[in-house]
Amino acid sequence: MEIISDKPKCHCGVFGIFNNETAGVNTYYGLHALQHRGQEASGIVTKSINDKGNSIFNLHKGDGLVSEVYADSKIFKDKLIGFSAIGHNRYSTTGSSDSQNNIQPFVVHYRLGNLAVAHNGNLTNAKQLREELVNEGAIFQTTSDTEVILHLIARSKLDDQVEQIKEALERIEGAFSLVILTDDKLIAARDQYGFRPLSIGKVNGSFVVASETCAFDIIAAKFIREVQPGEIVVIDESTKSENEIKSLRIKENQIFPKKHCIFEYIYFSRPDSFIFGHNVDKMRRRLGKTLARKYPVEDKDNEKVIVISVPDSSNTTALGYQTELEKEGINSKLEIGLIRSHYIGRTFIQPGQEKRKIGVRIKFNIVKGVLEGRTVVIVDDSIVRGTTSKQLVNLIKEAKPKSIHLRISSAPIMHPCFYGMDFPSKDELIACQMNGDVKSIEKYLGVDSLEYLTIDEMLEAVSEAGINNFCTACFSGNYPTEVDVAFKKEMYEL
Repeated sequence: MEIISDKPKCHCGVFGIFNNETAGVNTYYGLHALQHRGQEASGIVTKSINDKGNSIFNLHKGDGLVSEVYADSKIFKDKLIGFSAIGHNRYSTTGSSDSQNNIQPFVVHYRLGNLAVAHNGNLTNAKQLREELVNEGAIFQTTSDTEVILHLIARSKLDDQVEQIKEALERIEGAFSLVILTDDKLIAARDQYGFRPLSIGKVNGSFVVASETCAFDIIAAKFIREVQPGEIVVIDESTKSENEIKSLRIKENQIFPKKHCIFEYIYFSRPDSFIFGHNVDKMRRRLGKTLARKYPVEDKDNEKVIVISVPDSSNTTALGYQTELEKEGINSKLEIGLIRSHYIGRTFIQPGQEKRKIGVRIKFNIVKGVLEGRTVVIVDDSIVRGTTSKQLVNLIKEAKPKSIHLRISSAPIMHPCFYGMDFPSKDELIACQMNGDVKSIEKYLGVDSLEYLTIDEMLEAVSEAGINNFCTACFSGNYPTEVDVAFKKEMYEL
């Protein structure tokens, strides 16, 4: 088991490439850049042609980090050969994390040929569709909601693969960013609300698709555009330029509001990625600046305020916070007060409250000379259970600072997510336990002050991307879609 983090987990990262002589290797690099989106398991499927001229789908998958799953370079010489590929990094939300069968991409051979799919997100009507398919005779090999998509496609009576995929996507609900590989096409699709990011790029005449643009940078691919919410993109041998990318709508006559996951800007996506029409780095700095304007910290003796981040996810936010403090006339300095170890084995400790205490010390160490006798502001992006945050505060107290102030660049997390973020049950959410009372959380954490951004302040910070274009369900409880009651019970013990 991995060290429990006081952070939400993203479901997955996906990558696809078409018509490239090193498709498997480039997919490996793309998944390496997307490692932050899932560290539990990884898989790659490549398409090659056998001696008889038939398409063969080659699959390699396993538990662990990308560097561990593909550690043997012979995999790319002997197994993952071919000119097209899709890949997937996994952090399980729906579907058991214990089964190798649940590691994507999923591959099937059916009447119209080979098909492989990789999925980022959660389908909110998967349980209902699964029961319907089982009653019709479908046999499932996994417990993942993604397999529902494969069955819907394979059981379609239509005779065109793209139309089969469109028909299947018309039936599923919730969050999905998909890459699909067929014998002659790379297909990408995004749900109508655009919960999760998905982008198109190009490298040396080959088209690529990825959850984030940082996966393009590692292979020197040029970003073309994002897959639009509700769009199906089809790339095949006839696609020579970006203008020739085939595009169709999942539901042609219906208009859906955009509901991007705001946590992609707050925490999930890498700061060097471009998603939802904007740079993540810019949005994260703006969150920090808003946090500083609304909730500044001053030293009672007019000494310099020390601002530190909880590395690495809040580095950019802390930079924005300290910059804005200076603009507000508050003498401050951004310092490295916490050193993070990047070499922790995934199996180092077992989970549990007592074990998490040593987990914080394994992951972080303090720079005492920076913190001693100072007014310290810790900038972080979120608090989930509060356990790790409490231990981190206790660790910083060992440096004997003058005072400790915690600033969070999101609102209190009060509700479960059904669209691909992995939170614990409501009973484990510290903000829910404390009925949203920030002062009670402050007391529990043992800090001199605690402030979160409100939902409105959070939206104000990212308003350049459209103030009404975000899903805030985990803060507000206002879900953009209907969520099947059985699905809620299965996932979150509501």
